[in-house]
Amino acid sequence: MRVVLQRVSRAEVRIDGEPVGSIGRGFLLLVAFTDGDGEDQVRWMAEKVSGLRLFPDAEGKMNRTLDEVGGELLVVSQFTLYGDVRKGRRPSFVAAADPVAAERLYDRFVEILRGGTVPVATGSFGAMMEVDLVNDGPVTLIIDRE
Repeated sequence: MRVVLQRVSRAEVRIDGEPVGSIGRGFLLLVAFTDGDGEDQVRWMAEKVSGLRLFPDAEGKMNRTLDEVGGELLVVSQFTLYGDVRKGRRPSFVAAADPVAAERLYDRFVEILRGGTVPVATGSFGAMMEVDLVNDGPVTLIIDRE
């Protein structure tokens, strides 16, 4: 499982120009799955992103969690995170989980996150989506769990 986490002051995802999910301050999560991913990876990732201390405290140190700042999550499926461009000019997506398995894992990931304390918005799995965001500082992380 791979997640690109971006700390944002706001983010929105649209399909055909219509908003389907939006948040204020929080994390935009681009999420992808690979063969072999299952409950262990999904649960670990949900706990990891929910507990990260990436917001500044009174001294400006990254020391506060989403919950502590009243943050939100926007989760967007993004199978292209498993694109391999080491050979040729066109990416290979053989490492990405098949769509049926990936959708099941995506839904489970969102379900676990929604069981937590912060609001969770989503895109729509498999749809062509437009994502707008406003960065909240230069905070972007790539998180892998195999």
